[in-house]
Amino acid sequence: MNAVIDYQSFPERSILCVDMKSFYASCAAIMKGLDPMRAHLAVVADLKRPGSVVLAASPALKKDFGIKTGSRLFEIPDDPRIHLVSAQMRIYLHISTEITRLFNRYVPKEAIHTYSVDESFLDVTGTERLWGDAKEVARMIQQELFETFHLQCAIGIGPNMLLSKLCLDLEAKKNGIAQWEYEDVKKKLWPVSPLSEMWGIGSRMEKRLNRLGITNVGQLATFPLEQLEKRFGVMGNQLYYHANGVDLSELGAPIMEGQISFGKSQILMRDYPNPEEVRYVILEMCEEVAKRARASQKAGRTISLGIGYSKVENGGGFHRSRSVASPTNITTELYDVCMQIFNEFYSHQTVRKISISLSNITEDKAMQLSLFEQDRDKKRDLGYVMDEIRNKYGNDALLRAVSYTKAGTAKHRSKLVGGHYAE
Repeated sequence: MNAVIDYQSFPERSILCVDMKSFYASCAAIMKGLDPMRAHLAVVADLKRPGSVVLAASPALKKDFGIKTGSRLFEIPDDPRIHLVSAQMRIYLHISTEITRLFNRYVPKEAIHTYSVDESFLDVTGTERLWGDAKEVARMIQQELFETFHLQCAIGIGPNMLLSKLCLDLEAKKNGIAQWEYEDVKKKLWPVSPLSEMWGIGSRMEKRLNRLGITNVGQLATFPLEQLEKRFGVMGNQLYYHANGVDLSELGAPIMEGQISFGKSQILMRDYPNPEEVRYVILEMCEEVAKRARASQKAGRTISLGIGYSKVENGGGFHRSRSVASPTNITTELYDVCMQIFNEFYSHQTVRKISISLSNITEDKAMQLSLFEQDRDKKRDLGYVMDEIRNKYGNDALLRAVSYTKAGTAKHRSKLVGGHYAE
């Protein structure tokens, strides 16, 4: 029998989760003097490649032509109403920064957490005497964003980060502004199904929960906590309390604390039928994942490798994880584990997508030296030295030899901003 959750014992805050609608496409439309909501516009990674990915599509393009984020350039009809533009990431990032400056007029910097380029959390607790209640602040911000940038947004409001985000995704994106309180959890959150519609639950976790007979959030919220913890560890505890709308994380902290990881995923520029070339790209990506971990002074015990096969061969693929005895952020150690997984599960098909992640994170100081690998500390220190050189002189200042082969992608990606051409 689970203990009764006393919502009155939790802090009552006013958190806004602000999402800019179709941000990239809207910025591009405004720059061309078009109405972001009515124009048929697609932001494409590379207009010169027919297979290039659509990074953003305007609402009208999605509705009238069925083109959405992730579609390919060749799928867009040859229609005079459709505008095609290349991604201008530097400009989008600049506009995002200016939007944050606007938020700073309402709350101090420490009360703002930029979650992504187009989404932010704001803690407006205590600003009632200045701006009114949370809904009034949301309306003012929404209006000023439109008047200043001609951009529309949706805002979810909740007593914590989790509920404000869920409110945004499940209600505010349809209605513009919405607010959830703890008493709304049973009525608005519990009916949510499938489980993957709840922020923080991916498709793999959904399948594992489904096998327990859990198909909606309400069933998860009332499932025996002891069994969830036994099956999923600390993640089971978080899943249970999040299903009940409870989140005690501070602004800016990862809401799913147990899901902290460092990862890299890329859809390859072409099909890779040669496994040796795939290994080259995996090595490059291990370098990048390890660098991201070192930048945060972290190391991890679990390495995951995902391989997606080309649609030409009916797609499919695999995703597997393997844990190591000692936490690591050393490139070669990540690569060795990825190669173990790759050699075991690769079915000699053409590869088009690769993802690598490092999870089960600890502080870097928890890395242990080995009696059998006396140079492990030197490898670790070398990684930090290489990072310093790249940070100072550019990501392409130091590259592995494989990056200069036809298979390598790091040299090309070093010229991108946010994964796309800067322009």
